Amino acid sequence: MRAYYQRQLEGLHNELILMGALCEDAIAGAVAGLLEENGKLRQKVINMEKEIDLKEREIESICVRLLLREQPVAGDLRQITAAQRMVNDMERIGDQAADVARVAEAMYRGGNYSAREIEETVKNGVYIGDMAAAITKMLSASVDSFVHGDLQKAREVIKMDDEVDSLFKKVKQELIKFITKDSKAAGVCLDILMIAKHLERSGDHAVNIAEWVSYSITGERGAPA
Repeated sequence: MRAYYQRQLEGLHNELILMGALCEDAIAGAVAGLLEENGKLRQKVINMEKEIDLKEREIESICVRLLLREQPVAGDLRQITAAQRMVNDMERIGDQAADVARVAEAMYRGGNYSAREIEETVKNGVYIGDMAAAITKMLSASVDSFVHGDLQKAREVIKMDDEVDSLFKKVKQELIKFITKDSKAAGVCLDILMIAKHLERSGDHAVNIAEWVSYSITGERGAPA
């Protein structure tokens, strides 16, 4: 019976890795779609939202089967409970990525400003790409920490949120500079600020995932170092 449970748990880990990779691709693709003026890539990310939702339901079904069949206790129960909570946060990251892609699509398709105006704003000192890179790193590390039971790595992810928050503040500061120089840039700057906020929220969800990893190992969320 224990061997069966271990096989099912390994399957759960594999599905979590796949879902994490989907979310990483979505975040990276949404920002690349903005920075590279790539409409096909933006649409791909929007379509990925359904794929991520489906993966969430598949993982939740695995967790329910494990709970009903194995009736786990203590550490095993915490692992399954944490996995259920983790996929909820990953699904929200997928939602945030799709929202980034939708805002970017509206920026290019809405006709309120030119591609040149967008490019000048997002590529000149605005830290959107850096935020996306930090968040995908956090997400990858948080899932890896769960699969390998690595509490230290989970704690490192929680600390990495400071970097995302710092980058978000830099985005706001840079956008204020753009608006101060040219009030006509206000529209594009507000859209980019909205994108930055979606990314900042994604970072918060990555922290939640790491805190659930901490719970699965210690019984406490965000246990102190």
